[in-house]
Amino acid sequence: MQLILAMAIIIVAAKISGYISYRLGQPSVLGEILVGIIIGPSVLNLFQYSYFSDKHLLATISEFAELGVLVLMFMAGLDLHINDLLHSSKTAVLAGVFGMLLPLLMGMGTGLLYDMSLSSALFLGLILSATSVSISAQTLLELKAIRSRVGISMLGAAVVDDVLVVLGLSAFIALLASEGGGGLSQILLILLAMVIFIMITSVIGYWFLPKLARIIDKMPISQGLIAFAFVTILLYSWMAEQIGSMAAITGAFLAGLWLSRSQYRERIATSISVMAYAVFVPIFFINIGLSADLQNVTGGFIWMLLVMTIIAIIGKILGSGLGAKLSGFTNRESLQLGVGMMSRGEVGLIVASVGTQNGYIGQNFFSAAVGVVIITTLLTPPALRYLFSKPAQDVKEKTQTEDKKPSATKSVKGEAE
Repeated sequence: MQLILAMAIIIVAAKISGYISYRLGQPSVLGEILVGIIIGPSVLNLFQYSYFSDKHLLATISEFAELGVLVLMFMAGLDLHINDLLHSSKTAVLAGVFGMLLPLLMGMGTGLLYDMSLSSALFLGLILSATSVSISAQTLLELKAIRSRVGISMLGAAVVDDVLVVLGLSAFIALLASEGGGGLSQILLILLAMVIFIMITSVIGYWFLPKLARIIDKMPISQGLIAFAFVTILLYSWMAEQIGSMAAITGAFLAGLWLSRSQYRERIATSISVMAYAVFVPIFFINIGLSADLQNVTGGFIWMLLVMTIIAIIGKILGSGLGAKLSGFTNRESLQLGVGMMSRGEVGLIVASVGTQNGYIGQNFFSAAVGVVIITTLLTPPALRYLFSKPAQDVKEKTQTEDKKPSATKSVKGEAE
């Protein structure tokens, strides 16, 4: 009964806060994290009241949140197409790579200055290197700049960035697992396991998943196709850890990426998104707030929050902006792209959660990471509005000119698809 009431409170709180956040012009995830912080140990500490006496309550909520992580990463993969990754433009690749590497190095350096171990400092860098595809896309849609040169490149760079962070997280966990002994040979075995996992799941995903989806869809099974997709998420996630020594979220992401090739992609996306965003994903974001105790961010950790926020902002602006500049963008376009990559979101939170659960970073750093997500998410939309509105006429005229060119139109449509 305590779990039933707790989940009812969480889902209602998530939806109300998400709606308020949306009405205020911010992503719904921001409101969900904030309300999680409010009802969590940072403010109300609601689930420590006398009625909620079950010592396993928060652990059970965390298990539901773990499912939310897997479904969220599956949806991220399902939103992509293999061609989106294979045919990324030069700007997207350069901006994504530089935008990931610079915050990674700056975060590592900061962690070492705070006397963190090399592995913990590297993990802090991974947290700061992530960006948010959803927040960037929503902001671009509101600005009606989604089809601009900056808009398309920004989305491509965000995809490259997220893929690099997910792969970096998996490689990080695999390499740390080798510290128990075995030296270089153990590391090579783990890397070999990662390659074998990717090869196995790729063969299954390319040859068998589409055929299985067709067969199951024709069978007289209630919601058989959706059950098949959900089981694929679970099995790919399980194989990622048990076979590939990788993070489970990598398996979920690959499951979505391969099922995106299926002719049933839209049906799967529609049905899984109902389950995901109605229950599991809100629990995940609320649980982030429940897990963060901002009262721990005191003294030196307040300065740590400020330093991490500055790195998060400058690292993306300079890194992604440099990549855009090297590919031929103007200074203003490079700044626009860099600011668009500045916001953090679900991937950064996932990385931070994995780090806390495995003891790579402490609760103080996790709470500071949540603070970075909140601050950068708040700053990005108004900053983009300012950068796009000031030269609005120039951008509009440039877009119209490019649309009149057959080659440009064909290129934009091809990349958008």
